[in-house]
Amino acid sequence: MDIIESILSIPVQNPPREEFSSADLNWTKFGTAERHDDVALIPYARVDAFIIGECSNVECPTRFHIERGRKRSKGSLKKFKSDEYLEYRMYWCSFGPENYGEGGGILPSRRYRLNTRNRAARPQSMRGCTCHFVVKRLYARPSLALIIYNDRRHVNKSGFVCHGPLDRDAIGPGAKKIPYICNEIQQQTLSMIYLGIPEENVLEKHIEGIQRYCGANAKVNNLASQYVHKLGMIIKRSSHELDLDDQASIRMWVDRNKKSIFFYQDTSETDPFILGIQTEWQLQQMIRFGHRSLIAADSTFGIKKLKYPLCTLLVFDSRQHALPVAWIITRSSAKPDVSKWMKALLGRVRAVDPGWKVNGFLIDDAAAEIFPYLCLWPSSETFSCPVLFSLWRVRRAWLRNVVKRCCNVEVQREIFKRLGEIVYSIWGGMDTSAALENFLQDFVDQTAFVQYFEATWLPKIEMWLTTMKTLPLASQEASGAIEAYHVKLKLKLYDDSHLGSLQRVDWLVHRLTTELHSSYWLDRYADESDSFQNVKEEYIASTSWCRALQISDADVTVDEKGHFFAKVVSQKDSSLTHLVSNPGSEFAFCDCEWSMQGNLCKHIIKVNMISKNQGGNQHSMASQSFKEILMELWRKPMDDSVGMDLAKAWTHQMIDQIEKLVELNSTNDIHTVVDNLPLRWVSKKRRTSIGKPPSALALPSGNRNAQNAAVRKKNRKRKRLSRIR
Repeated sequence: MDIIESILSIPVQNPPREEFSSADLNWTKFGTAERHDDVALIPYARVDAFIIGECSNVECPTRFHIERGRKRSKGSLKKFKSDEYLEYRMYWCSFGPENYGEGGGILPSRRYRLNTRNRAARPQSMRGCTCHFVVKRLYARPSLALIIYNDRRHVNKSGFVCHGPLDRDAIGPGAKKIPYICNEIQQQTLSMIYLGIPEENVLEKHIEGIQRYCGANAKVNNLASQYVHKLGMIIKRSSHELDLDDQASIRMWVDRNKKSIFFYQDTSETDPFILGIQTEWQLQQMIRFGHRSLIAADSTFGIKKLKYPLCTLLVFDSRQHALPVAWIITRSSAKPDVSKWMKALLGRVRAVDPGWKVNGFLIDDAAAEIFPYLCLWPSSETFSCPVLFSLWRVRRAWLRNVVKRCCNVEVQREIFKRLGEIVYSIWGGMDTSAALENFLQDFVDQTAFVQYFEATWLPKIEMWLTTMKTLPLASQEASGAIEAYHVKLKLKLYDDSHLGSLQRVDWLVHRLTTELHSSYWLDRYADESDSFQNVKEEYIASTSWCRALQISDADVTVDEKGHFFAKVVSQKDSSLTHLVSNPGSEFAFCDCEWSMQGNLCKHIIKVNMISKNQGGNQHSMASQSFKEILMELWRKPMDDSVGMDLAKAWTHQMIDQIEKLVELNSTNDIHTVVDNLPLRWVSKKRRTSIGKPPSALALPSGNRNAQNAAVRKKNRKRKRLSRIR
């Protein structure tokens, strides 16, 4: 917009409506390049109509008071500019400028008297709103008024909405009468609203929760109804755009949600953008399910579509489903940057539980620089745990492109089978380079897939295969759980109606912390409280592994001659049968719709279970990897050496821990596990002295009677005092 230096060039506007606001006017930049304001010129007689229209703002209804005013008499100036005033009045939103809200800094009292006739009803209603404008009745043209809008937004100094329906903290005049709402009830209500559950159902569950504390009361129900309606209105009208500039918007979000941030680094000339998000609930789940268990990483999500890729840290909950406990938004995977947010996350967890420890970390990207900080020497700043590798990303990428770039189903099955044989060959001593060369020659007629494979995978295939051979491989259940989270994340974020927002970080943060967070919170709550049966059933069946367990063995038929294929009866339509080729392998190929999208389907998992039980020749890749690691450990020490004794001791201890862990996870009654634990007898003297530091000086034997008498006297005194109380 061009800057105008003369008021004579500004057109006079007179909207036909009886009342009008700033949205009905065209604003002009007036001043110089160094200093200019948004101004509009209207008839002076219509100033009141403008003020009334501004007070009727739907999102921020308010009133304006005169914060400051001056007058001049006509003819008092001999020389004057075109913008000199005859009357000057500064109108300020009545919810400011002082801030009497929670955490607000109250400005010192001013020396001059304020016109408080049309202020907000109570002093505590002043929330620090910065919205204000100036009305100048022009000295040269008294029939016109120049409106100078200094700040049109109803926000406080931090840039957040501070009053009106969009203000999350404004409960209203009846704040003291609102019944007790614990964090659990509030989070349940928010989660249901974010997930689009009708307001009637949300209100019913909300009142049920409140009645546990307040009992049945018509007044309480009415206040609860207002509360739910207000929350729904806030969520419906709220926007992820706190500012038009994405970088400024995310800064404002970080300032407001500091409790949910474990690391933040703004973009600069030397440092990349890094944002680490972890809510208090996610922190609790990480401590609960991550201690002495596994943590997995779904890394580089949205690397082609989002402004910054998303990395998610996952734990496996009580049903072995992947649960997001931290989100890291950054484009940098360099070691120094990974070290920053990883140390900050670990420090936050151990500040709550100093003894918290991870038994293993699952990665899915061979090129990631995350695992050097996981397997270093034990330190308070590192996880210092074993690293496992998950094949789900490799398998998913290969299968999706095989289906996409090859039209013939038989060719698709053969290509995917050969790719699996190349991966299995890393333990068989086969020449991988020769196997790849033969593979490309055999399928040279499949031009689209060969070009994709040569451009994307061939330059780095050695790195991926080396990582698979070096690190232990994760199981199919773990891979299926991580993939289930990835698919759910993709459905939540890649919505057609939000494609224009994919390049904004504030939109990504908003979707993660509202809809996705609420979805997983409600899943866990429904499972543990045995409520919301529909949500619980969907949560239980959210992974392919759990869906595979629901398939009966009788519905699976395996080719007994060569184990070349298997047939699985569809659970939805018994007349439909799915064909699984290359059974018993992670690279099996199923013709169901879910598998053709690149996912690990329940039919393949069920067929692999059956093949293993029937004594199939091919072990799973995870078992093969584990076997090779144990054999390598067994080969290292010399026969009849102390090194072999130490290796056997470590292996026996590991097997014992694994058996206890499997028993604990598979049992439905914890009492059966506790009853089988060996008893440990401790003497009475030891039991009373556990945790007490030993005395530095031993008393002589002659003074023991005197010491015991003093202790008895002290105990009698405490008993007498307790009786008086």
